[in-house]
This record gives sequence, C-alpha cells and structure tokens, in this order.
Amino acid sequence: MSSQEYLKAKKWAEDTYFDSQDRDQIHQLLESWPASENELKERFYKDLEFGTGGLRAPMGMGPNRMNKYNVRRATQALAENVKKLTKEGRAVISYDSRHCSKEFALEAALVFAANDIKTYLFHELTPTPILSYAIRELKAQTGIMITASHNPPIYNGFKAFWVDGAQVVPPVDQRIIDSYDSLNDWSKIQYVDLEKAQEKKLIEDVPNEIFEKFYHLISTDVIQDLALTQEHGHELSIVYTALHGTGQVPCMEILKRLGFSQSRCIEEQMNPDGNFSTVKSPNPEDPKALKLAVDEMLKIKADLVMGTDPDCDRLGAVINDHGTPFYLNGNQIGVLMIEYVLSRKQKQKRLTKDSVLLKSIVTSTMQNTIAKSFNVKVEETLTGFKWMAGKLNEWENKSHPFDFIFASEESFGYMPHCSSRDKDGVSSVALMSEIALYYKRQQLNLREALDKLYLQYGFFQESLLSFDYEGLQGSEKIKRIMENFRSQAQSFFTEKIARVEDYQLQVLKDLELMTEIKLDLPKSNVIGLEFTSGDKLYLRPSGTEPKIKFYTMIKSDSGSLEERKLKAKAKVNNIEEIISLICEKI
Repeated sequence: MSSQEYLKAKKWAEDTYFDSQDRDQIHQLLESWPASENELKERFYKDLEFGTGGLRAPMGMGPNRMNKYNVRRATQALAENVKKLTKEGRAVISYDSRHCSKEFALEAALVFAANDIKTYLFHELTPTPILSYAIRELKAQTGIMITASHNPPIYNGFKAFWVDGAQVVPPVDQRIIDSYDSLNDWSKIQYVDLEKAQEKKLIEDVPNEIFEKFYHLISTDVIQDLALTQEHGHELSIVYTALHGTGQVPCMEILKRLGFSQSRCIEEQMNPDGNFSTVKSPNPEDPKALKLAVDEMLKIKADLVMGTDPDCDRLGAVINDHGTPFYLNGNQIGVLMIEYVLSRKQKQKRLTKDSVLLKSIVTSTMQNTIAKSFNVKVEETLTGFKWMAGKLNEWENKSHPFDFIFASEESFGYMPHCSSRDKDGVSSVALMSEIALYYKRQQLNLREALDKLYLQYGFFQESLLSFDYEGLQGSEKIKRIMENFRSQAQSFFTEKIARVEDYQLQVLKDLELMTEIKLDLPKSNVIGLEFTSGDKLYLRPSGTEPKIKFYTMIKSDSGSLEERKLKAKAKVNNIEEIISLICEKI
C-alpha cells in the first residue's frame, strides 16, 4: 500500500462529516495493518467511479466502496443536472432487497429534497421496470434504482435514470460524471433531514395507481391473446421463484390476473433477503440458482420454471421436457418471444412498414433471420438496454417514424413494450407464460417449439464464456487480454478472420477486401471477430462486474438438426478452449 492510500484512509478516519461508527470501520483496518493492507488498498486506491450507468461496488467505508456518502455524492450530481433542466424538478426512487438498499434510497431522497427536487419514493421494494414506468408516468426528470442486480450479497449499486425512463446515455451521462467527479468537498453536497423534507412535501410515496396502470399495460400491450390466457391459463402449471428479490408480489399478481391459476412460488425464496441465503448467486442465468424451483417442477410435474433476479429485470426459464429439465439460454428465450410476438401481430395485421426490433450486437443473429421473414427491420446497439432505449428516445426526438415491437439481449433481458425503458422481468414472466400455454395446446413444450423454429429458420448456437478478475490486478489483466486480442487475434485461431469490428476505434476492417468503414455506434471497448465461415466472436469487459466476456455465435447449415447441433457444439468448444488457454497465459 502506498503512503498516499494510507494518508487517504487516515483522512477519512478523522473526517467528522462521516458518522462515528463508519469512521470506526477505517480505524479498525488501520490498527490491523499490515494484515489489512490489501483491503485498505482496494478501498482507497481510487474513488468509486460513476460509470455510464451509475455506481456498483462492494459495500463498506472508503472512496471505492458503496456507502451512503457515495450515494449522496451521486445523487447531488444528478440533482445539479436536473436543476439545469427545470426549476421544479421531480425524481422517483426505488430499491431492491439488498442490505442497505432501503437506507440508500432514503439518503438519495433527502439529497434531492435539499435541492428542492420533489421525490416520489416507493414505500416498498419495487422492480426496476416499474421504476422506469413510474418516471414516465409521473413526468419526472430523473430516477434512481438502488440495486446491484445479481451480484454477490456484499455488493450494492446505484442505477441512474433520466427523463425518458431509461438509464443515462451520452451526452447526459458525461455531464453527470463531470458533476460527480467535481464533488470533492463533502460540504458541497446538500442534505436535509426527513422531518424537514416531509414538512415541505418534498418526499411522497409513489401513488398505488402506478401499479394498477402497469398491470393493465401488460394485459393490453404485452399479452398477445388475452382470451387464450384467461380461458385456458389454468391448463399451464408454473413454478416461480423471486430469488429473494423484488419480483414476488408483481409477478405472482400478474400471473393471477392473467388466469394462470396453477402458479406456485418457492416459499424459501419468496421473501426479501439481502444474504440470498438459499443461493450462491441470485442470478437466473445460473442453473444452480434455480435448483429449488426445478426440483419442485419435477416433483409436481409442472410445465415451466421461471425465475427473476433481485431487481426483477431479468428472466430465466426451465422447461419440463418429459421429466428432464431443459434450461433455456437467454438467446433461446428471446427467439421464442420474438417469433411468437411477430406471428401473432402478423395474424392480427398489426405489423407495419415501420415495425422494428432492437437487439444488442452480441445477441443471436437468429433474430435477424426471423425478422427478415416478417419484413421487420432490426436495429443493433451496444450491449445494454440503455442503448436500445436511447435509440427510441433519439427517434422520438427526431420524429423518426417507428413501430416498436420488441427489444432484447442475450443476458436474459427482454423489453416487450416501450412504456418502460429498461428490461422487464415482470412483463417477461407474463409473455413467457402465454407462449408456453400456446405451445402446450399444440402438444409441444418449449424445447420442442424451439426445435420447430430451428427447422424453419436454421440452427443457431451461442455461447458465453466469462472470466472473473477481481480488484486492481484483475483490472490490469483484463486490459492486457483486450490489448492482445486487438493486436494479434488472427494468430490465435486456425480459421481465418474475415472482418474485425473495433468499437473502441469505431472501425470495421475487412481483411479480405483490405478496406475500412466507420462503425456508427458509440465508442466502447468491444471487439468483434467474424470468421470466413460467418461465425462470430465478440469480447468485452463487463461494465458492472470484474469480468471479461466472450460471446461465440455459430450457425450450422448442413445435415440433420441433430448433426447440426453436434457440429456447432464442437466448434464452440474448440473456440472456447483456445480462449481459455490465451487468457491463462496473458
């Protein structure tokens, strides 16, 4: 640990702006040095960065940790930018089940109140998509979701939203980041106590009608055939798990309203629990997180398991495939949803020349193939729903005609309507149930339905390989890996690379034609490799976790469906073995 970090820790320990019990945390670390050297270094080697979406870090005292002081600082930065828009600003705040989430939400509300910004605070934990919806309905300029999504229990975070109900994007994000970075003096952060804020009526509960309007929206804008669910919903048996998060009340409520009366929840995981005591990670992408629900599905011979993450913006699903669990990946869920929605809308003559799907660049190209068959446009963005929602906002501001159909990304995120401007686990639970019911009435489960689509559109396989590299050393390793792939990827693989997409440089290099064209997407540390076969590999550091992610995208055209699956799996395995060896050496 450098002397600079030690002095910074001492300064925090002596600063009376911080509560005495919080300063004691740092005193204890200083007193236990050198045993605490690594922990002090991680907490004090830098300030917690306000990234393009907000904050996320382990909780604790120190500038590089999630604590109420950094929450105040981030909220003040938001407030300063709201006040540039209007004199009578409004904000909406929600929170999930994590430790300190409710307290952090109140801290943020008190900073807004001190800045004369009226805040609507959810009186109970509420999912991200309902927060996004409330921002738009209450005509607020900004919003905050206190959550660290599916990170381990020691984490918490702060998602910043803007007037359109989406997470902040350029140029707004940079203005907020600049305000945050300039707040080096804690006394510049405005703050008022709760009693005074309530006296001035600057903090109010979010009206209950927001929930009613949201449920109605799902019934009218998400569900494609309400008569189907209300008349036959009882025929589908569902097991749902909230994974100790915010989804329990809204997801079970919407299933009940839509007619899915044979829905049950996993009791051990239904109540909020910041320790996430029944799972290692509350991530519905992880089969281990859904084990209790899958066991229950097999025991009672239910049709379908669905699980949502702590802030209920992601959906995981498992099929009862004749007594064997079949875990759908995020791309497969998206494909089932998109093909179903497009088919229903086409049958109802609701597709137009302006109909459009939004997807991230690392999401299955099978979506492009399906969309083309319906004469529907596809717009691709960088990873993250803020970019997809940002595209909608851009079109609205430019009066560009569009008929929004769906937005999705491979990491189990789906936006079946645009009244919320973020991925929506509640609506996804409703839509997935409708789709499962539709196919069940054709004597097909969703694995069989997926194979039917593969026979119609071709077989596509995608895979995600990720490596965790924690702390300062991990951050440096991720940089080295990206640099190596950027400079010498061609030497890593036996198959020739035809094209390279470098989103940091914003260029697409065609290595066969020896040409370069500009990529019309924001700058981002993402590399895409397209092989001569048309298969693709993307890599990028995660924006919210200490990870680097590799996305393999394969299409297999020859042979029977089973032969195509085997060929694609072998190709994915080969690419991932090469990646693992490279990352181990770097």
